[in-house]
Amino acid sequence: MKKLLVIEASPRGEHSVSHNMARCFVQGWVDTHPNGEVINRNLIDTGLRFVDAAWLQAYFTPPEQHSPEMADALQLSDELVAELLAADHLVIATPVYNYNVPAVLKAWVDHIVRKGLTLGFDGSGLVTGKKATVLIASGGLYTEGSPIQDRDIASQYLRLILSVIGISDVTLVAGGGAKRVDLGEESMVSFVEKLGEQLQQAANA
Repeated sequence: MKKLLVIEASPRGEHSVSHNMARCFVQGWVDTHPNGEVINRNLIDTGLRFVDAAWLQAYFTPPEQHSPEMADALQLSDELVAELLAADHLVIATPVYNYNVPAVLKAWVDHIVRKGLTLGFDGSGLVTGKKATVLIASGGLYTEGSPIQDRDIASQYLRLILSVIGISDVTLVAGGGAKRVDLGEESMVSFVEKLGEQLQQAANA
């Protein structure tokens, strides 16, 4: 049975463009994999804390030497890593804040890039044989020829992280110009519908 893991990073719920892009993708994926399992991980509701001294101490201590406090510090990280490793297809749906991903998504990255679990001690990625789809909603347009193309940091960053942990089969669907929805110049339905073909292709891949 195929497993799809959906990571969402917007605090706006139903009013989020990236959330609605993800819903469209998931519907297409379910149509293609009627017996598949969809695991939704909304990072806003996950209670992720930023990496701190206690987390780092546990991270750099061999598991067999973990105290109960160390095990507790890594518990959520272990859960997030297990979700990722169990999935066949990873979807990251995110808005862009100041040209990069929201802090909560960066926190997720810090929790799942783990030596010995997703990253080899030789630097090789251990999360192999999986697909990833990145759904990005941004106010600006970063397509080729755009005067702000060089500010497309979010997609470059996510591609880099996915490559580092071993996922090279990555599809990007860019929802540029999403501010039109926020400004009331275009409906959410219309905006997402324009991306429908790309979302369906990514879901069927």
